[in-house]
This record gives sequence, structure tokens and C-alpha cells, in this order.
Amino acid sequence: MTWIKTLSYGEAEGRLRKLYDRVKGPGDNVDNIMMAHSLRPHSMEGHMALYKNVLHHSANSLPKSLLETLGVYVSLLNGCDYCVEHHFQGLQRLLGDEERGVAIREALEAGNPEAALSGRELAAANYAKTLTLDPRSLGADDVQVLRGTGLDDGQILEINQVVSYFAYANRTVLGLGINTEGDDLGLSPNDSDDPDNWSHR
Repeated sequence: MTWIKTLSYGEAEGRLRKLYDRVKGPGDNVDNIMMAHSLRPHSMEGHMALYKNVLHHSANSLPKSLLETLGVYVSLLNGCDYCVEHHFQGLQRLLGDEERGVAIREALEAGNPEAALSGRELAAANYAKTLTLDPRSLGADDVQVLRGTGLDDGQILEINQVVSYFAYANRTVLGLGINTEGDDLGLSPNDSDDPDNWSHR
């Protein structure tokens, strides 16, 4: 599941076992991206805290489906199939509209987000692409474009943080050879009102 040694749920003890118990899903399943941290449990704790607060926090005002869409797009741009598959399943669950989800994915895969997105969603996707592929080219005018679609500065921060988080997650996956073998795709810590609830359901 990865190019480095990992400890399974059954092998975990002490602090690692406690963290696994916090993040596990049905059948004591722990996502491979979390198990990749098993030799340094403190980095798994930091990863999960960042993920939960950026993507699954009740203080976010943008729809979680938009944030997941951006995660899928960034992961596609970075060539991270692991994150694409996990978060596309999450997006499908949030949308509750399989046809819409497929249309979004096809548009993003084709590099043509305007085929499925418009307004602030499209502006967010365009910003995500630039921040992922050419961050040095961004300027204040790019933020103004986002404001022009009705996004406030707090929402722009949400977009920025989701894109930045996925850059981190994608590089964790790609740099360690993490794959989806044994994972339950699309599970996430959906209790947004409890920042300490990391359980994947």
C-alpha cells in the first residue's frame, strides 16, 4: 500500500492505536493515507487536524460539495489518482446526483471546467488551477475576480486552504507510493460540528 513500512491497525499500540481508533471506519479500516504516517504518529495527528478543519468544519460557509470538487480538480492536476478516487466518491455522496457528479469529473478531466461549472464555482476552479500549477503568477487581481462572483474574503480563504491542503495530501501520496488497496473509498469525518470527531463513516 506504500513504499515505506507501515503498521496495520492490528499491529498498532499506544498513541498510534489511539489515533487509529479516532480515524478508523467500519471494520477497523484505516485509510492508507493515514497509515502512511504510522511511523510518526504526530504527523498523522497534524494531517488529520488540518484535513478536518479545512474540509469538514461547521464554520466553513461554502458548500462542502464545492470544496470536494476543488479537491478532485487539484488532485487531477497533480496526477494523484488516490485522492481523485477517494474524493470523487465523497463528492458523489454529497451531490446525491450521479449524473451531475460524472459531468463535473469529465469536465475537470478534460481541462474544461466551464463545461460543468459556472459563476463562483468556475472562478474557484480557475483559481485552484493557477494556485496548483503556477502559484507565482497569482496577484491581487485574481482575488478580486473571486470577489466579483460574490465570494467574500472568508470564503476565498476557504478555497485557498482546500487547494493548499490537497497539494500537501497529493504529495504525501505520490511521494510515498500510497495506493487504494484495502481502502473504503469516499468515507470522511462528516460530523462537522465536532472538530475532534475524526471517525470515517
